[in-house]
Amino acid sequence: MPDTSQEDERSQPSRVRGQRDPSADSALILEGIRALHDRLDQFEHRAAPVTHSGPGEGPRPTPGEGRVPGDVGGPGFMPAWKRPTEGENRWQVAVAVAIAVALQFPLPGRLVLLHPVWLLPALEGLLLLALVMANPRRINRESRALRMLGLTLAALLSLANAGSVARLVIGLVNGTQGNTPGPLLITGATIWLTNIIVFALWYWEFDRGGPVARANADRMYPDFMFAQMASPELAPPDWEPAFADYLYLSFTNAAAFSPTDVLPLSRWAKMGMTAQASVSIVTVALVVARAVNILK
Repeated sequence: MPDTSQEDERSQPSRVRGQRDPSADSALILEGIRALHDRLDQFEHRAAPVTHSGPGEGPRPTPGEGRVPGDVGGPGFMPAWKRPTEGENRWQVAVAVAIAVALQFPLPGRLVLLHPVWLLPALEGLLLLALVMANPRRINRESRALRMLGLTLAALLSLANAGSVARLVIGLVNGTQGNTPGPLLITGATIWLTNIIVFALWYWEFDRGGPVARANADRMYPDFMFAQMASPELAPPDWEPAFADYLYLSFTNAAAFSPTDVLPLSRWAKMGMTAQASVSIVTVALVVARAVNILK
């Protein structure tokens, strides 16, 4: 009878040799993954275009190459208008509002909403002075009282200018206003410029909840899309919309009667720009038509 124990002992080493070491398999898998990553990196480098600055200059790296997280346009970059900031300076809006208040004095007395003529501008000046004293340098203090003061000031400016526009239009239609072209053009230009500042103030007060809300990054979605928001690589990393940007938006809308490079996104922004363009069209058309008719 054959000795089976010796045969088992001889066959056992062959079975052990046939088994695969798990640690060796893991090492082979990791080595294969690394080789695959290296090949993909080589392929991406060959496929990426290389741009040249001009004749005689060396190649420039392609967009995104050599960037670190936090660079403009890089993977970790967040523009200033999306994150909390220190807030914008007060002087831009203060100067604009002071000009709007001063523009009410050259208007004829019959176009002024309240009498005496200095009453409404004086009230607006007091509100502006209170806002500047409460928050003189940067607009970053969150206060319901200051918010209400700012909106009240914008409402008073709007009410005064709307009254002047309405009385001017009625007078031009009835023929009781604009007997001489010079004063008529000055009055029309004064109302038109005040209209630009007033609507810029409203855009600035309500875009993403107002200047303080924008400084605190309380709201994600903007009401106006500026060019620097769509292309952050074209602007400094700390760029965020300030009152001068809204003043430019208001001027271009009043002059072109339509959006230019700033797009309204929310419904209230679209309706506000529609109202401003309508007022601008009526004012310019009637004043210019009346002035040309007088000159003839």
